[in-house]
Amino acid sequence: MNLFESQEKKNLDSALPLAARIRPKTLEEFAGQKHFLADGKLLRRMLQADRLGSLIFYGPPGSGKTTLARIISSETECRFANLNAAAAGVKELREILEQARSELATGGKKTILFIDELHRFSKSQQDVLLPDVESGVITLIGATTSNPFFALVSPLVSRSQIFEFKALEKEDIIQLLNRALTDEKRGLGKHNIKATDEAFDFLSDICDGDARRALTALEIGVLSISGTDQEFDLDIAQESIQKKAIQYDRDGDNHYDAASALIKSIRGSDPDAAIYWLARMLEAGEDPRFLARRIVISASEDIGNADPHGIVVANAAAQATEFVGLPECRIILSQAVTYLATAPKSNAAITAIDSALSDVRNHRIIPVPVHLKDAHYSGAKKMGHGKGYRYPHREENGFNDQDYLGVEKHYYDPVDRGYEATIKKRLDHWREQRKNSKQENQDL
Repeated sequence: MNLFESQEKKNLDSALPLAARIRPKTLEEFAGQKHFLADGKLLRRMLQADRLGSLIFYGPPGSGKTTLARIISSETECRFANLNAAAAGVKELREILEQARSELATGGKKTILFIDELHRFSKSQQDVLLPDVESGVITLIGATTSNPFFALVSPLVSRSQIFEFKALEKEDIIQLLNRALTDEKRGLGKHNIKATDEAFDFLSDICDGDARRALTALEIGVLSISGTDQEFDLDIAQESIQKKAIQYDRDGDNHYDAASALIKSIRGSDPDAAIYWLARMLEAGEDPRFLARRIVISASEDIGNADPHGIVVANAAAQATEFVGLPECRIILSQAVTYLATAPKSNAAITAIDSALSDVRNHRIIPVPVHLKDAHYSGAKKMGHGKGYRYPHREENGFNDQDYLGVEKHYYDPVDRGYEATIKKRLDHWREQRKNSKQENQDL
């Protein structure tokens, strides 16, 4: 390296943000992801055995996906090539693959190809990778914030080991902040700034497990302090970090995960959790009509006849949401969600229809009893259709013990909660009467 190259590198390095400069370079420095990287865990064992196949790193921003890919390349002494799927095309991809083949053939050196935002590659671009992944020409490490089972082609998923990254724990973030503040070579140590526990507690809480965001705030705060021997306190920390954009892909698994959390919170009778997930989705830009539809479904699936007003409230909320729109419809959706979350619960409606559908689909076809067949057309009487049918409204209490199915089968089993407890009591009485009547007819 000549004098000019050295100066150029120094200039480029000085422009690097703190998060890039302080990036861990060894597995020992790497923070978090102990569920697959601690001693004895799968990825650590794969590295120790030198049996590294293609990997998919899936998780939120700032959790260390890119950093770990670079560390793995260094640990395995492989050539490292990287692409960002948002900016690269098939041409760039083929060039890297061709170079990887040449390196392997001429020097025996393997290539780790790291592709950031792998989910942004089209199906055809992902298919280009398959032959070289399968033959071992490259070791692919793909990073994605989207669930790979939704975002990637199944042949690529099946040929890769998937590791789900979790947001960093508070202790991991504080450890990184302390190292960045005291490291004189790569960090901010030369500024001789001390930080209060409250400041680091705040940053580690507010960054939601995103190390890059916490480190960026620390760098802004430290560089904005005039003079030396100053203190990075809570006020400076609060002024140095912006509100985080909610990570939410309306076409990906974030959408389905949040919707699932909302419905399960309603089902679990936790209005506080349900309101949080509703707010999270609204703030992220979710279509309120989608939320309204899910709420209507929950009214029948999870509340049902335990509170028959639930479907009325949910349907009214759906109509009002369509009519009013945002931002006011947030109030309407909130009312519906809190009503359903605090209502008595029953899944008897969905259990009944699914059980009946299972019988039908498995060809347990029950013929229509003769007395229930249509008797309103010419010739029906000659075939005996409708013979023996008894009109319930002619009975004193509007009920008779007539058989309406032909076999003894219970699909609807109301729970002993809410209004459905009243239904259950009434239905048990009716079923007992039918059972007794059937027994008496058999005894005759």
